[in-house]
Amino acid sequence: MAKSKVYKIIGGAFVLACMAAAIGYSTLSNRHKAIVKTEFLHRTGLVDNQWKIGDDRKTFKMLSPTLLIDGIYKSMEGPKASNYVQLSPDSSLIWITGFEVKAVDAKTRERLSDDFICHTNIDFNDAKYFGGFGLSDRIGKHYPRMTSLSHGIENFHLPKGYGIPMRGNDLLMVTTESLNHNLKDEHRWIKHEVAIDYGQHDGQLKPLMSRTIFIMLPFDQKNPYKEPLDPAANSCIPVETKNHTYDNGHGEKLSGHWVIPVGKKSYRSEVNSQLQLKDSLRLHAAAIHVHPFATSIALVDKTERQTIFTSRMINHKNRIGLEKVEDFVSEKGIWLYGDHEYELVLTVDNTSDIAQDMMGSAFLFFYDRELEQKIRTGKK
Repeated sequence: MAKSKVYKIIGGAFVLACMAAAIGYSTLSNRHKAIVKTEFLHRTGLVDNQWKIGDDRKTFKMLSPTLLIDGIYKSMEGPKASNYVQLSPDSSLIWITGFEVKAVDAKTRERLSDDFICHTNIDFNDAKYFGGFGLSDRIGKHYPRMTSLSHGIENFHLPKGYGIPMRGNDLLMVTTESLNHNLKDEHRWIKHEVAIDYGQHDGQLKPLMSRTIFIMLPFDQKNPYKEPLDPAANSCIPVETKNHTYDNGHGEKLSGHWVIPVGKKSYRSEVNSQLQLKDSLRLHAAAIHVHPFATSIALVDKTERQTIFTSRMINHKNRIGLEKVEDFVSEKGIWLYGDHEYELVLTVDNTSDIAQDMMGSAFLFFYDRELEQKIRTGKK
């Protein structure tokens, strides 16, 4: 076969492959398009694809790879990057006390609007973490997320006198995701600066354990996108049924990422199955994650008919976004009990003219008496 004919066949195959790729790409959701673009840019080296690490022995700092903002990216949709980090080079005990994230210009490092920040998740290896402290019975019991920063709560610090202990060379996985609710014609290269405050072990801090709770709502499994729903029902239309979909143990599907209609509405979800309180625990802090148009989220003791805490949100007035999300921090703490019933209650006010997406989560921090005993005695 002549070389010219071979080249034509190869060229034709390449064109067809490109057309197929373009067609496939066009059918993807905005979230999955962001994943594909970011992966392509980072793997080809067209943009900075490395995490930059700095450590001043009090704050561990990270600078993300470059992320491209080239259109609207709602919550959970934007370009993101993940990295495993060690806060110190050895296994000596350290105490984490705070977290912060900033958006900066990829070239000038000039600080940008927090409206470009979606999530910064801090996850840990629960098998190694609990196994190293001789608490193997905790492995696999709770989602291994230490905390999450997000739009409206870009920094969070634990109460004075408390921290999260860990061995310095244990791995943390940091994932940072971008956001852009308002600027349709934006084309900007950004990075995220992530900082984790920590100190060396000096016997002065009390340990906290983290537990994640979030609202999960039932939906019509046969026709999940059916409208309209009964406006009085505590149910939802999921954003999608593949991600953030859970089973309540009775064959019923629940969604943690759902659609809210225009106007005011409230949602509630029991969280006892997530808390898994065996006896009593003292709550000292909570970092909150919600999406724009949320107005408050509260942890409620249904047994006592009392509110444990309420986090209120300030939404932007002239654009979509969260100006401020209140956290909960208490040195004194509030007791939660194993024989009480608890629920999360979320209120929203969708002031736009279209349906919007929503989530409601709380990253809780409880005093850990058992872990304190392990640290004091050095027993595993």
